[in-house]
Amino acid sequence: MKHPPVRKAVFPVAGLGTRFLPATKAMPKEMLPLVDKPLVQNAIDEAREAGIEEFVFVTSRGKGVLEDHFDLSPELNATLEARNKTAEIAAVKKTEISSGHLYFTRQHKPLGLGHAVWCAKQVIGREPFAILLPDDVVLSQKGCLAQMLEVYGEVGGNVVAVVDVPREHTNRYGILDVSSDDGRIAAVKGLVEKPAPDVAPSTLSIIGRYILQPEVFDFLDNGVAGAGGEIQLTDSMAKLIDTQPFHGYRFEGKRYDCGDKIGFLEANIAFALQRPEMADKLRAALKPLLAE
Repeated sequence: MKHPPVRKAVFPVAGLGTRFLPATKAMPKEMLPLVDKPLVQNAIDEAREAGIEEFVFVTSRGKGVLEDHFDLSPELNATLEARNKTAEIAAVKKTEISSGHLYFTRQHKPLGLGHAVWCAKQVIGREPFAILLPDDVVLSQKGCLAQMLEVYGEVGGNVVAVVDVPREHTNRYGILDVSSDDGRIAAVKGLVEKPAPDVAPSTLSIIGRYILQPEVFDFLDNGVAGAGGEIQLTDSMAKLIDTQPFHGYRFEGKRYDCGDKIGFLEANIAFALQRPEMADKLRAALKPLLAE
C-alpha cells in the first residue's frame, strides 16, 4: 500500500534557550554552532536529505536571525566570489531556501510543544508532516528522518524516533506503551508523558523526530493542558492510536541532547571527529587536556 508522501516539516524554535544564557541573550539557541553549522541548519539538512520540500518555523520575538540565515545574501556572495572563496560560496549556498518553500509562524506564548505544533496547522493543511526539534541531534550515516520515512513507507500512519533510557529517567520524556517490539520497530498501544519510573510502561523514550498524520490537529485544537500545565504533543498523539497505525522506531545512529550543555559539547566533539581535516588535530588537542 502506498502511503501519502511527507513533503512538509515543522521546526519548533520559539524557546528562549535559558539553559545557555548568557550566550542566548541576543542569539537564538538554534543558532549555536555544531562545529561550524548552526543547530537549525543541521536539522534543515537532515530534512532535505529525507526529501522534505517545505519548511515551517514556529518562532517567537527575537528570532529574526533565523529568517535571515536561510535567505539570500547578495553582498556576502559577491564578496566571496570576488575573493574566489569557492568552498565558502558552496557552504553559504547550502543555507539558502528558495522562495515559497520557507514559512514562519509565531507562537506568542510558551504554552508547550503541542501548542507550538498547532501554530503550524494552517501551513500544514491536511497532509502528513514531520517534526524536527533542532536540540536533538543524531549522528548517523543516513539521516534519522530519512530512516523514519523508509519505515513510514512500510507501516504508514504515525512514526516516532525512540531510544531506550534508564528507568530512573522516564519522568523526563514521553514514554511508549508497546504491544509488540521486534527490536527495530515497536507497535504502540499507548503514550505517557513523563511517567514516574515505578509506573512507566516501558523505557522507550520519544526523541525530537516525528512523522504524524494531520488528524493530530483535531485534538490539538482543544488546547487542553497536560503535564507541567503545558499543551503536550504526546497527549494528542495518544488519541491517534485507536484509529491509526502508530510505531516507534529505533534509528541507527547516536543521539545527542544539545539542549543540555554537556550534550552540546559531546555533539561538537563527535561531529568534529567525523571531519577528516579536523579529527587528528582534535584528538591531539584533547589528549593533554584529558591527561590533566
